[in-house]
Formats: sequence, C-alpha cells, structure tokens
Amino acid sequence: MTPTATVARTTAPSPAVVWANLAVVYVVWGSTYVGIRLLVETIPPLTGAAARFLIAGLVMLGFLAARGRSIRASRGALAGAAVVGLLLPACGNGLVTVAEQDVPSGLAALLVATIPLWVVVLRASVGRERVGAATYAGVALGLVGLAVLLLPGSRPASAGLGSMALLLVAALGWATGSYVSPRLTMPADRLVAVAWQLVFGGAALAVAAVLAGEPADLDVGAISLRSWAGLAFLITFGSWLAYTSYNWLLGNVRISKVATYAYVNPVVAVILGFIVLGEGIATTALVGAALVIGAVVVIVRTESRATRSPDARTASTARPASESA
Repeated sequence: MTPTATVARTTAPSPAVVWANLAVVYVVWGSTYVGIRLLVETIPPLTGAAARFLIAGLVMLGFLAARGRSIRASRGALAGAAVVGLLLPACGNGLVTVAEQDVPSGLAALLVATIPLWVVVLRASVGRERVGAATYAGVALGLVGLAVLLLPGSRPASAGLGSMALLLVAALGWATGSYVSPRLTMPADRLVAVAWQLVFGGAALAVAAVLAGEPADLDVGAISLRSWAGLAFLITFGSWLAYTSYNWLLGNVRISKVATYAYVNPVVAVILGFIVLGEGIATTALVGAALVIGAVVVIVRTESRATRSPDARTASTARPASESA
C-alpha cells in the first residue's frame, strides 16, 4: 500500500461533501433518463450517445492538461480504462439510449435499477463469493418484480420486449463494469481515469453508430431545441458532474452507501418523466416497481450490515484508494 492510499483511507471525508456528491448522483442520474428521452427525439441514439461521451471526455482531458495534470498513462492503465469505458458508458448508457426510443424514461430507470441484483449474481458466479440467504431472497424478489414489469399490461405497446431486453443487457453491462473496475489497473489520477473511460466509451459508440448506418439518418438542421438541450444536459450534468461524483464516491465511501442511488434514481426518473414528458405508469408496473426497488433495498441493507462487521472493516482498510469498496 502506498502512503497516498493510506491517507485516502484513514482520512474520512466530510459528511457534507459525501452527501453533496450523493445528492448529485441521486438527482442528476435520475434526471438523465429524461435527458436521454429528449435526445433521441431528433438525434439517432448511438450518434447522440457517442457525441455525449466523446465531447465530455475530450474536453475533460483538455481541461486537466491545461491545469498541469498529466493525462498520460501506461498501456495497462489505458487498457483498464478502455474496458470500463466499453462496459459503463458504451454498453451501460449506450444501450439505454437506444432503448429509450421506445421505452418511457421512468420504466427504463426501473429496469436499470436491477444493477445490484446482477452484481450479486456476478459475485456468486464469477467471484465464487459466499452470499447470504437474505441477499439471495432480495435477488429472487427482484426477479419477480422484473417479470411483472415485462408483462404486456405493465408496459406501453411501443415498448417491445426487444427494447426491454436491451435495458437488462445495459444493466448487466454496468454491473459487470462496476464489478471488474476495482480489479483493473487504472490511471493513478481518478479524474484522468474518468476522462479516458468517457473517451473510450464514446469512441466505441461512434464506431457502432457508423456500423448501424446512423450518419445517413442524421440531419443536423432537423435537430430540435429539446434534443440539443438534452445533449447539453447529459454532457455537463450527466457526464462531467454525476459520473465524476460517482467515481469520487467509489474511492471514498463504502459501496453499500453508494449503491443506494439504485433505488433513488427510479423514483426521480418516474416523477420527472410525469412532470416533463407527461409519462404515465400502469398499476401493474407500479407493483413491479415496488418489488424491484424493495429488492434493491434488501440487498443494499444486507450488504451494508455485512460491511460493518469487524472483519469487513479490516479488509476495507487494507485496500488501495483506487478500489471501489
């Protein structure tokens, strides 16, 4: 362990700073689902997502370089940032952007809220970790909630099973990225790592947009003010502010507390979807939503109690600051 890592772990951040960053992730990431819905009204989804992350990442790298911070990294660190960029911004957010052409923002957020369920599955299957019965019960409850959300009566006619499946793949991609991130080599400077993740994710989405033939469908003159506003919001608030806050939290706060965003974001998204876009939600979907959010609460609280045990606290202090636990 390096001296810097020791200081990062033994010096507790201010509670006010922690809650300020949590508030950003709670509210801003919940509102990005509405931003994405506005974006895809007149901008092809992969093209819009690529522009979001490429602009955010390149501007961030330029800003950091202008401030005298080195943006260079080893091949191994860049490879790690590329993997996370492919899993989080490209797969996680990119597929959500594609799916929200058909799926209302609130329903999309509810499906993506299954991320903690997939993390448990990865821990048990890939990491061979011992998972408690209460956590498995939470996963089972969440799967029941998913089944309810996928019922024809719970979703609009426009929200086909293909688009819903994309959202579940997006959630799995985000969960996988969150799981492997602390196990990969990353640039030592957390902001530089974030910037490179955004660039790699945006580049992958740009390639996907070209392969999908989206440039032929792009008419810059036909892009509405609402879509421009959605893109600007996603770059400034969704990528620069919230994604940076999320990465800061991963390095300074227990993952059990950070994970609470998973059951706050859908509530924010559903409320804003109703206010801004006039989206409704079926009664059966409300039942499914309650089951999914309840499952996430069970999992997060169960894992939180586990990390408060003496053995877990000892283990957490032995990890470098770059790890997300």
